[in-house]
Amino acid sequence: MSKTLQFIIIPKVAHPWFDEVNKGAQAQAEILKRELGIDIIVDYIPPSIADVVEQNAALKKALRSRPSGIAIDPVDTVDHMRAIQRVKDEGIPVVLFDSPSPDISFTSVGNNFAQQGIIAAERLVGLIEYTGKVAVMQGHPSAPNHKERYQAQMTVLQKYPGITIVDGGIDNDDIETAFQHASATLESHPDLTGYLCCDASGPIGIANAIKKAGRVGKVKVVSMDGIKPILDAIKEGVIESSSATIPRMQGSMSVLMLWQASLGVQLPQNIDTGIDIITQENVDRYLADSIERSDPKLRGNRPEVVG
Repeated sequence: MSKTLQFIIIPKVAHPWFDEVNKGAQAQAEILKRELGIDIIVDYIPPSIADVVEQNAALKKALRSRPSGIAIDPVDTVDHMRAIQRVKDEGIPVVLFDSPSPDISFTSVGNNFAQQGIIAAERLVGLIEYTGKVAVMQGHPSAPNHKERYQAQMTVLQKYPGITIVDGGIDNDDIETAFQHASATLESHPDLTGYLCCDASGPIGIANAIKKAGRVGKVKVVSMDGIKPILDAIKEGVIESSSATIPRMQGSMSVLMLWQASLGVQLPQNIDTGIDIITQENVDRYLADSIERSDPKLRGNRPEVVG
């Protein structure tokens, strides 16, 4: 067997959504090991908070082990992340996931984040018949993907004269912070008709706040992403629907690209892993899939991700 390849996954923060990315990465590594006879180790290093300093520290720690490649979801633009530039200067391949690529020197694994925001905003304004108060909760404001979603949502809302835009808070990719901001927004705006968000923390906090305030059905929520707490909220009718990324595919394709880079293969600038629209009509399928993938007894011998 050839030498061991070590790939490192660095998310924005420790979070259930990124746990799904890691599962996809680990599954892809197992597929490559089994099918090609190569040994791949995937180490997952999540910062405790979504912060540039914390993520740079994780990158510096990763660099000390001289890995074969690093996949990172940056909390800021790459030109502001000196540690990413240092890794690149050291000749270690870097792939961005869940983030747009700023230039051709980085491969981006993810989806069209602006389109994802447009889908959510257009769906919401249709649900409230193009009139009413809509709150928008930001994620981590400097994160490129969160920023693209937010700007796209604001552009859509501003097209409709019957829509009044409300500041829905900034959750910084933290569920409890999202809950606190959503609770304050609901209290300040008893006539709120809709809520949008920019990450996977926002909808969980918003859903919890709406339930606590007794306003299920009165405030329409179109969310981002599709981890189980969001799926449960869609099933319950607290969240109407979600414009969802596919995190396991992002992890899977990140490892696949890093393996290609270890061979010296020129990588594409963008790998589009797609957008899912999750509603009450199809949420049972996603819930069943999440349960099956979490229970190896139900998976049999099928791989979780084929990439």
